Amino acid sequence: MKTNKIIQILMIAAISFVLNNSCSVAKNIEKPTNFIIIYTDDLGYGDLGSYGAQGYQTPQLDNMANEGMRFTDFSVSSSICTPSRAGLLTGRYATRWGHDDKVYFPQSKDGMPASEITIAELLKQKGYQTGMVGKWHLGHQPEYLPTAQGFDMYFGIPYSNDMWQASENSFG
Repeated sequence: MKTNKIIQILMIAAISFVLNNSCSVAKNIEKPTNFIIIYTDDLGYGDLGSYGAQGYQTPQLDNMANEGMRFTDFSVSSSICTPSRAGLLTGRYATRWGHDDKVYFPQSKDGMPASEITIAELLKQKGYQTGMVGKWHLGHQPEYLPTAQGFDMYFGIPYSNDMWQASENSFG
């Protein structure tokens, strides 16, 4: 009788162990992997320590590169910021939605159309929370800002920090 009781306890423990581990595996599969895309203007290949920078340190970015993935070959859709950012976010050349190879200025009235599907919109469909920090440069009117293009939150500037708006061209 004692043997049967021990076998029952062992069976319950084994089943509990299997069920517990299979549930935690299922949880890990369902949870999306976190990732950060760092996109900068005018950053050269050797400007970060993880790529061989000399004369200064970039410890936080180097640590991210050591813990994650580091790319050594990257192409952009344009050499200037507005169409380049549009290309990264949509996977399309900006000329495909009618944008010339130019940047938006404070007096610009247009921006990247809402019809363009961004990586943020696709990621939200997969359960991600999305955020954009920094320079947007894809239109400064409310309908063109990151929160209208799929991002849950935005903290930044709508165009380059060296583009100051004249008071006669102010926007709200």
